Amino acid sequence: MSVAGTVPQPDDARPLRLGISACLLGAKVRFDGGHKRDPFLVDTFGRYVEWVPVCPEEEAGFGTPRPAMRLVERDGRIRLLTIKDLRDLTVPMRTLSAARVGSLVAEDLDGYVLKKDSPSCGLHRVKVYSGDGPAARTGRGMFAEALCARLPLLPVEEEGRLGDPRLRENFIERVFAYRRLRDLFAAPARAADLVRFHTREKLLLLAHSPKAYATLGRLVASVRGRVTQPVADEYSATFMTAFGSLASRGRHVNVLQHMAGYFRGVIDDQSRAHLEEAIADYEGGMVPLIVPITLIAHYARLHEVRYLLDQIYLQPHPKELMLRNHV
Repeated sequence: MSVAGTVPQPDDARPLRLGISACLLGAKVRFDGGHKRDPFLVDTFGRYVEWVPVCPEEEAGFGTPRPAMRLVERDGRIRLLTIKDLRDLTVPMRTLSAARVGSLVAEDLDGYVLKKDSPSCGLHRVKVYSGDGPAARTGRGMFAEALCARLPLLPVEEEGRLGDPRLRENFIERVFAYRRLRDLFAAPARAADLVRFHTREKLLLLAHSPKAYATLGRLVASVRGRVTQPVADEYSATFMTAFGSLASRGRHVNVLQHMAGYFRGVIDDQSRAHLEEAIADYEGGMVPLIVPITLIAHYARLHEVRYLLDQIYLQPHPKELMLRNHV
C-alpha cells in the first residue's frame, strides 16, 4: 500500500467508516424518489470505506417521494418550509438531526460526505429565501449544521466539491489523518508516542500550515510522561485545523526541497539534477505532485534514508486512488 514501503497507515484490516447522504450511494430517497449515485465515492473510494448512510428527510418521516422544501429566513431565524404549501418542518428536522447526530457519535466515523445544495445536508452555500427577493447562498443544511457542531474535528465535505482535484485530495487526506490521530489517542499515550507520531507527520503538516507545524512542535516538546487529556485535545484540534488548510504548490515545493536536502552527498550529481528538475517542473505546473514524490521515494528506498521513509508525506492515502496525479 505504501510507496516507500514503510510509511505507517491505518490498520488495513479495519476499513474507514464514513457517514454519507444515502442518495449518493444510489438509494432512492430523494424528494422526487430518485437518487444521486456518485461513481467515485461508490466504486473508487468505496473500496476503502464502510459507509454509514443517512437520509435525514426520510428518517424524519417526511416520506419518499415528498414535497420539495427549502430554507427560509423569518424574523432573523432559519426555518425549513415546504415550497408549495409553506408547511413548517423546522422542529421535526432539528429534532431528528440532534438525535441522529447523537447516534453517529457511537459509529466511530472517520469522515462524512454530504449532498450539496440540500436544505438538510448541504454544507456550503445552501440557498436561503427571504421575502420576494432572490435567494442568498449563505445557508447550511439543518442536519449538516448539527453534525458540524457536535463533531467539529470530523472531516466533512459535500460531494459537489469533490469534483475539484485539490479539494478531493485534501478531503481524503484529512480522513486518513483523522484516523491516524484517533488511533494515537485510542489508548492512553505517553510523550514518546506523541513524539513518534508527530515526527512522521511533520512534513505533511508543513505542506498545509507552517504556523500549525510550529505550534504543534512546541506543544510536543513540552510534554513529559503521560499525555494529558487537555494536551491531547489541543494537539487534535490544531492538527485537524492544519489539514483544513489546502496545501499550496509553494508549500509543497518547500517540503520537496527540504526532502531533497537529505540526499546531499548521498546521490550522484546527475541524479540530484534530475530531482531538482522534477521539483522545478512541478513548481512551474508542468508535472503533477506525484512525479517528484515518486523520485524522492525511489532515492529514499535505494539509499535507506530512514527519516524520509517514515514520513507520512510520501503517501498520506492509498496510491491506487491516484489523487496526487492531478494536483
